[in-house]
Amino acid sequence: MNEQSAEKNDKGSKEELRIGVFICHCGANIGGFLDVPGVAEYAGTLPNVIHSEHNLYSCAEDGLASIKAAIKEYELNRVVVASCTPRTHEPLFRQCCEEGGVNKYLFEFANIRDQCSWVHMNDWDRGTQKAKDLVRMAVARAALLEPQEEIELAIHPATMVVGGGVSGMTAALSASGTAIQVHLVEKEAALGGMLRNLYNLFPENRKADEVIEDLKKRVEATPNLTVHLGTSIKAIDGYYGNFDVSLDKSGDASRIKVGTIIAATGADEYEPTGLYAYGSDPRIMTQKQLETALKESKIKDIKEAVMIQCVGSRGQDLKYCSRVCCSTAIKNALAIKEVFPEAKVEILHNDIEVYGQRYEDNYHRAREAGVRFKKYDPEKRPEVSIDSGNLKVSFHNQLMNRDMEYHPDLVILSTPLVMNEGGRETAKMLRTPLGGDKFMFEAHVKLRTVDFATDGLYLCGTCHGPADITESVAQANAAASHAVNPMTQEIVLTEAITASVDEEACIGCGFCADICPYAAPKLVTRDDGKFVSRINEALCKGCGTCAAGCPSYAITTRHYQNNQAMAMIHDAFPVPSQAGSDFEPQIIAFTCNWCSYAGADLAGVSRFQYPPNIRIIRFMCSGRIDPMFVFEALRSNADAVLVSGCHIGDCHYIDANYRTKERFESLKEVMAELDIEPERLRLAWISASEGGIFAETIRTMVDEVKSVGPFDKNRLVYKASER
Repeated sequence: MNEQSAEKNDKGSKEELRIGVFICHCGANIGGFLDVPGVAEYAGTLPNVIHSEHNLYSCAEDGLASIKAAIKEYELNRVVVASCTPRTHEPLFRQCCEEGGVNKYLFEFANIRDQCSWVHMNDWDRGTQKAKDLVRMAVARAALLEPQEEIELAIHPATMVVGGGVSGMTAALSASGTAIQVHLVEKEAALGGMLRNLYNLFPENRKADEVIEDLKKRVEATPNLTVHLGTSIKAIDGYYGNFDVSLDKSGDASRIKVGTIIAATGADEYEPTGLYAYGSDPRIMTQKQLETALKESKIKDIKEAVMIQCVGSRGQDLKYCSRVCCSTAIKNALAIKEVFPEAKVEILHNDIEVYGQRYEDNYHRAREAGVRFKKYDPEKRPEVSIDSGNLKVSFHNQLMNRDMEYHPDLVILSTPLVMNEGGRETAKMLRTPLGGDKFMFEAHVKLRTVDFATDGLYLCGTCHGPADITESVAQANAAASHAVNPMTQEIVLTEAITASVDEEACIGCGFCADICPYAAPKLVTRDDGKFVSRINEALCKGCGTCAAGCPSYAITTRHYQNNQAMAMIHDAFPVPSQAGSDFEPQIIAFTCNWCSYAGADLAGVSRFQYPPNIRIIRFMCSGRIDPMFVFEALRSNADAVLVSGCHIGDCHYIDANYRTKERFESLKEVMAELDIEPERLRLAWISASEGGIFAETIRTMVDEVKSVGPFDKNRLVYKASER
């Protein structure tokens, strides 16, 4: 454990370390699965811990008041909270520390809920021991934290909305109400998005064209809202508060500057090629094609129509439920009955999912109008064929347990919404992850539903996932509110995690300038003639890729320094694992903040269980993981190491994880030369939406390391350099 007892403060003087530790029960979320009082008692025995206590809810008003009171009473100058995840609650506790008089960068989090109690719900003893280890690691890091000051940057008072559908127009109108400049960028030649293809909207049964025209008139009448039609986005550079966006309209290039960006790129209807004879006959169509035909009065003399639900979803090509398909089918069934009252309409379904009273009312209206709902077995889906020029639908009625056959005039397929190509391109330019269903992924499913994890970026509408018009409009207004709020402050603060160069140690090799995704380092000549690197902190995002690869160890990242990581590595496992039939591998995982750490959080939220053998150390990017950390982990009682980050091509820091991949491959070669089993080092690309994959990775890795036994660190001839 770290025995450091004094450290320089921001005034350059020495101060005695006085650490306070606060353990949260989180109701039963933590307290129901771990011995929280026991963890708090253990924390009080750790070096430099002056005060330790446990609270029912540390994030509640009384919990925060308790922290501030303890800071004053015990003169604390470091604070550790063991509760949920820093990805959601770190800003709250940092603010609490500041209000108590402690620099917010002297705060440290121990994640004992999302990555401990929730994923080890059936193992009280080992889960509690892991919680103690996580607290010990957090205290070790806290002892080495330094106060930091954030950089103030002026925010450009403008926002850009990407996508001109109902969500995009609503967001743009809402944002323009604050008098800031709003840019609405739409790649098509007209506004409206998918609504231009729809007939009417549920549950009010209002014509889609009326909604579009109303929104378009309001957009056109708004003086501080500039519409860019037929315009594509070529690049998005810059940073929160100062994004530079390159636009292209029919070959004419232009640039705009904005402080925040809202993604409202919409979604497409899934094309069911190869399913239910789609494409072989124009009478077999999707719901969107039906609406276009109704809108253009192309449907004639319908005596019978059959709708088939969950086409391509819920176990076929796609796994998820698209949520709005059932409501759309009911709406369109009523539209058919309105035009052709005598027509028979059958909806063959794998459960009807309608949510909210108004949609439930539409369901009952459809039944009263004569629409028939019949359930099929998902293992015996309906079949569509063409028999002597006539459509035939073969169907096994699950409730009646008998085969049935229809010969309709139309077969309408209810297909899910899917992310469109424009949305995928926008996500890449924004460097934001996609979820498991390939829609844009929010920062937090409950607390930050219209925010991306990256500051200054927001989302709304069906690019976020299947949603109806009402939900999309509500999201658009929320996203606009979040996007314009920073404008009222006139400045934004950049997190104090940027890289810095020790110019005396720098050898001027230019490595950092070559690999930085943001061109933050520049080689300059000092007055004394020495060639050195200097970093533009306004451009630096704090990924730390330069620090992990600097050959002269001249670069470090504020708040994610080497000695802080080493302290956590050394305190992860205080004793070696024991050989024998009950051998339990000790594994250290180095994860990136944006994807793999978030994936571990999602495993917790989803209650995916995995063995409590892992201790996670978080970096902002996997590119910050120095090979030295891997060897030091093996020298410090770990039996194996997991390196994990964003998928290749989806890195939050553009391409920094390519450096991770290169270093990992070199590490594997070195370990092979040292005759170290390959099972002891694994690289896993895990996104923020892949909680299940994270849990499975840990389960698999534990089993593999068990097969090779404990690691004998005497085999490791490498000795980590002091950096």
